[in-house]
Amino acid sequence: MEKNILDVKEYWNDRPCNIRHSNKPIGTREYFAEVEKRKYFVEPHIPVLAEFEKWKGKKVLEIGCGIGTDTINFLRAGATVTSVDLSAESVKIAKQRAEVYGYQDQVKFFVGDAEKLTEFVPVEQYDLVYSFGVIHHTVTPKNVIKEAIKYLKPGGLFKIMVYYRYSWKVIWIIIRYGKFNFFKAKELIPQHSEAQFGSPITFTYNKKELADLLSPLRIVDVFVDHIFPYSIPEYRNYQYKKVWYF
Repeated sequence: MEKNILDVKEYWNDRPCNIRHSNKPIGTREYFAEVEKRKYFVEPHIPVLAEFEKWKGKKVLEIGCGIGTDTINFLRAGATVTSVDLSAESVKIAKQRAEVYGYQDQVKFFVGDAEKLTEFVPVEQYDLVYSFGVIHHTVTPKNVIKEAIKYLKPGGLFKIMVYYRYSWKVIWIIIRYGKFNFFKAKELIPQHSEAQFGSPITFTYNKKELADLLSPLRIVDVFVDHIFPYSIPEYRNYQYKKVWYF
């Protein structure tokens, strides 16, 4: 059965991304500190891409804030942030994080479908539109791009991460779960793309498809990075064993 945006919302409400990065009580300073430490340990490429410190005194629109780890780092750097997520559960925790660290007056949170962004987020001009690992989980990612660019000021920057079609992880998923049956890729990739099994929608892109996705924009740079080398079963148990091909 074809999945829709309600399936996506239910999936991320059931288990917001990174929510199990800490066993401390959710919402405490200790919890948020541990989540952040673990997130950037296993994904050190995120601060490199985001360049948090670059946005001091600037306006940032974050599409897909999750539980607010990147959000808080934009705020710490001195940015004014508007953060959006489809998952109300994720936004609830992100708001707690902003309050715990005293940044609640520096950020606005919205819950909604980014494919309809202009219906619930006031259109303003932003220096940066940022979306890391998010829009490949929506029904029509191109709609998110069309909406998001309405918020980008002239000369502003759009930074985005989506999954690469020809990655080691995709190949591993097909080999392990599909027994080399590449025709099952569209079914297998969503199921095994995240630490939590069964993502309703996960798109992957080759460079030509990415260029088409971003066609309303002038592309400054595109690069491929191997962003998660750890074996998922061990990772779930706070053990960091790299998959053999890394």
